[in-house]
Amino acid sequence: MIRNVNRLLRKRQDKKSLLKKIHEDSKPQDALQDGFDQNVETFRGIYQKCSDVNFRSFYLFGKRQAMIIYIEGISDTEGIENYVLIPFMQETEKENQPLNELLEKRMPVSKVKKIRLIADCIESISNGNPLLLIEGEKEAYSLGLSKWEKRSIEEPVAEGGIRGPREGFNESLGIGTALLRRIIKSPALKMQSMKIGRYTSTNVVVAYIEGIADPALIDEITKRLNRIDIDGVLESAYIEELIEDNPYSPFPQIMTTERPDVACSNLLEGRVVILIDGTPFCLIAPISFFSLLQSQEDYYEHYTIATFIRWLRYLFLGMSLLFPSIYIAVLTFHQEMVPSQLLLSMASSRETVPFPAIVEVLLMEVSFEALREAGIRLPKQIGSAVSIVGALVIGQAAVQAGIVSAPMVIIVATTGIASFMIPRYTAGITIRLLRFPIMLLAASLGLLGVMMGVIAIAIHLCTLRSFGEPYLAPVAPIKRSELKDVLWRSPLWMMNKRPNFTGKMNVHRQAIEQKPGINDGKSNE
Repeated sequence: MIRNVNRLLRKRQDKKSLLKKIHEDSKPQDALQDGFDQNVETFRGIYQKCSDVNFRSFYLFGKRQAMIIYIEGISDTEGIENYVLIPFMQETEKENQPLNELLEKRMPVSKVKKIRLIADCIESISNGNPLLLIEGEKEAYSLGLSKWEKRSIEEPVAEGGIRGPREGFNESLGIGTALLRRIIKSPALKMQSMKIGRYTSTNVVVAYIEGIADPALIDEITKRLNRIDIDGVLESAYIEELIEDNPYSPFPQIMTTERPDVACSNLLEGRVVILIDGTPFCLIAPISFFSLLQSQEDYYEHYTIATFIRWLRYLFLGMSLLFPSIYIAVLTFHQEMVPSQLLLSMASSRETVPFPAIVEVLLMEVSFEALREAGIRLPKQIGSAVSIVGALVIGQAAVQAGIVSAPMVIIVATTGIASFMIPRYTAGITIRLLRFPIMLLAASLGLLGVMMGVIAIAIHLCTLRSFGEPYLAPVAPIKRSELKDVLWRSPLWMMNKRPNFTGKMNVHRQAIEQKPGINDGKSNE
């Protein structure tokens, strides 16, 4: 087999289509045979060297041979014993009643399905549903007795908050869909399921609200998902990288969340949520750049407080990207811009520093990023302590040793704090990455280099699309009516319409004149 494959690959055929054909040919697409023993031997051959797969033989009603096949650990062994083995080994078969009707009526199992293909039988066993083979039957019975160990519903660690729901998704796809259905109880919430992965057969659900989400968007997402041909899907990032519009851009074009309330709020705005079995993170598309800068608490607090925090977030976003670069440019090329007293103070602090400003910044930034990553990878009990103590000790020691100046430590620390203001980790790490090329431009060309870097990023953002929607919407192209949820957070009673780029199928989200006090006087009269 291997020699044949290598010979075919040497003929310069399409490698991807060839491997796909070989995989499809290896799938057991044949139907079950009439002979009971032949079927049992078939499955024993398929699951040879699989010590976790159990074959339990017994006599059905004391007459017919039967075999139940299940995987230990993902099937309910107690249910198999109580609902299958004990009832049908002890009782006798009733006359003049087909066996399949008797099984479906007498077996107290919620999901009993007859299957014919061997591939469907393997899928049933792999999903934790035991397979029942019976002598004289041409079909097998898939019993809904799966029992997976799963993590309980907990508060999301990466998206914590002061106010709002405390529950988050876990690795179970069924719990994820149930949490969405618990919030949005309308039958308009649709969920289309599919399987992705040659070997993992990972369950994926595409959720949307019919009548709000654009059908063209749903078709495009479904088309991209069906196009995926990969060995396995272990996390949502596998799918994210395979369906995004621009794979070479460092900016995230699909938002991830593990909060059901965030997922439901995006569903109500006409977006699509993709749930993947085995990960608590779901995908949301399409998005804009400003979606990544909005937190769920912006809509749980008063709009004046939310607006102030949003402006603060925008300010610190710019500081996180440009603060070290501006310091390098001013200190290297534009000393005349610094007040005399401050310039003398900075010069005195750098008297013993043997490196230029760019080397100082790179040393401190790399050390700070290393400490941040170390704090994430270490156990939770000591991770935060190591990152904080490490930063203090290294910064103080570096200043005393004359390797870096005290203002440089302040600049890097302020920049690090500013990066924590970005709500989405994927957006924050992108800004941290772009900080380094802009620092190199600042060291080479001064403020001109900084402006060149900013213009290049702005041009790149203008060219990006998220499933065809402009990445900088509603700023570019500008739509003034939607700026009330971008530059500031308007009161809820003013946001009567959904975003134009995702909610154009059903524009109005609430009735007009929801402002408190408008109808109060009329009702009192």
